[in-house]
Amino acid sequence: MSPASDLYLLALQPGLFVVLAALFGLMLGSFLNVVIHRLPRMLEREWQEQCAWLQGQEPVPGQRYDLILPASGCPQCAHVLRWYENVPILSWLMLRGRCSRCQCVISSRYPLVEGLTGLLFALAAWQWGPGSDVFWVWGLLAVLLALTCIDLDTRLLPDSLTLPLAWAGLLANLGGRFVPLDEAVIGAVAGYLSLWSVYHLFKWLTGKEGMGFGDFKLLAALGAWLGWKLLLPIVLVASLAGAVFGIAAILFRGQTRGKPIPFGPWLALGGLVALFWGTDVIRFWLG
Repeated sequence: MSPASDLYLLALQPGLFVVLAALFGLMLGSFLNVVIHRLPRMLEREWQEQCAWLQGQEPVPGQRYDLILPASGCPQCAHVLRWYENVPILSWLMLRGRCSRCQCVISSRYPLVEGLTGLLFALAAWQWGPGSDVFWVWGLLAVLLALTCIDLDTRLLPDSLTLPLAWAGLLANLGGRFVPLDEAVIGAVAGYLSLWSVYHLFKWLTGKEGMGFGDFKLLAALGAWLGWKLLLPIVLVASLAGAVFGIAAILFRGQTRGKPIPFGPWLALGGLVALFWGTDVIRFWLG
């Protein structure tokens, strides 16, 4: 059977397509856990090598470390995971959240990322149905989820994710897939310049840096995907969610008022709201 006929059959059975999308999301979520854990460490190694070169030193060669090698294993005892210990969600449940060799605790974030990826992929499959559009949406969702977790861990939004995401948004809208190309280009420019202006105004008034440059690039990427009309709703949702989180952290976790909180996860949340309910948001915004 041809791919076109396969898509036609899936269109006739939307429930089946949603289930398959959820399973695919679970598997991709397992890989996203690798990206979330390893990408910041890969960047750190790259920075150390650059510092060594700048100091006229030869970087010390080390074991290959990227998204492929070494194989996934326990960070405590280096136990390499067997295939049945790497099944999304099920393996974590069967192991009761502990390494099978040393019994150290395995973070619950691993199954949470896998489950959330599966849920978002299923929701996208239900809304967009079989076709090329949903593959673009899945890519956007995967990168946003990875950026959210990395920013929560390290307060970094790596260029290796934000910049390709922005270019991919412009490519996706070459034919007006989600918004007209002119709206996408203006969205990318306006998204970057808006937060860039806020950053410099805040720094001029207070002498402090209010956010990182990665936030500018992430909003530019969202503008490239969703267009300039949704930038303000995205920022409003992000600001409200970030404020609620910050107040809750102060009240219930004893966090000090001066401690910075990452803004990238809330921009990603605003992007998700705009992606799935953007038309409704615009209608509400225009009254």
